[in-house]
Amino acid sequence: MSHVYVLVELEAGQSGKLSPVTAELITAARALGAVSAVVVSESSLGLAPQLAELGAAQVVEATAADYSQRILTPEVDALHALGAANPAPIVIAATPAGNEIAGRVAARLASGALANVSAINPDGSAKHSIFGGSVEVSATAAGSCPVYTVRPGAVKADPQPAEGAVAPMPLPAGTDRDAVVTSFQPAKASLRPDISQAKVVVAGGRGVEDNFASVVEPLADALDAAVGSTRDAVDLGYYDSASQIGQTGVTVSPDLYIGMGISGAIQHTSGMQTSGTIVVINQDQDEPFFQIADLGVVGDLHEIAPALAAEINSRRA
Repeated sequence: MSHVYVLVELEAGQSGKLSPVTAELITAARALGAVSAVVVSESSLGLAPQLAELGAAQVVEATAADYSQRILTPEVDALHALGAANPAPIVIAATPAGNEIAGRVAARLASGALANVSAINPDGSAKHSIFGGSVEVSATAAGSCPVYTVRPGAVKADPQPAEGAVAPMPLPAGTDRDAVVTSFQPAKASLRPDISQAKVVVAGGRGVEDNFASVVEPLADALDAAVGSTRDAVDLGYYDSASQIGQTGVTVSPDLYIGMGISGAIQHTSGMQTSGTIVVINQDQDEPFFQIADLGVVGDLHEIAPALAAEINSRRA
């Protein structure tokens, strides 16, 4: 039976906790065969039962005692060894780290790589959204171990329990060629949901100006939502770059997306157009963002957003 390797994604700063994108990767990879979920860590994390519930027929526990002192190379070593011994497609999350791992693994295995795909087909081809999501194309990668990176949020997780048989895999220690981590200071964790996995996203654009703290954040907090932004807002210093949605930012697919002061340029909409319900608030009714909105509100966002947040909080009290 054909099989496929999936690199398990863990929550940043939370040892042993699966990232929701892992379920998406396993769902996407299932089209290619039985899933071997590859967990790379310092020691066994005991994730086999959870991964089996998501659909992993096998769980490879690749461990390296010096894992915390190395960057990316343990994941590359594990996938390279698996692919060289038993060739099969490899599926990874399309994160900055994931895309770099994919490139390194593909080079080692002399196979092609397809980055930022939105779906994988049973014949091995994959779908890409290009030109800001206005065109969808299919592509294939050569080699015995084609590598795919799947955009978080592009595939809806569909868990189908499997056996989840555990296969231990000790990894060799790093060499003099490996970069060594001498110190580590994690970024301050936000109390809001992770933007790539949030069920509700409240985003602001240039029209919000530098009022994110008084306009966007209170509404997001009232809805237990993540805060997003456009590239313009980030470039102007209105909000942090980690919140940027679009071609050069993150892709989101929440159940509810509220966009305020956003024109609707394709650079931004390509990263959120698969949202369930899209609400647009803008004082200019001719902005293109209204064309994809399920609900459009024409008015002053600086008045509407605080009033909406206050009403939501009063009903939740």
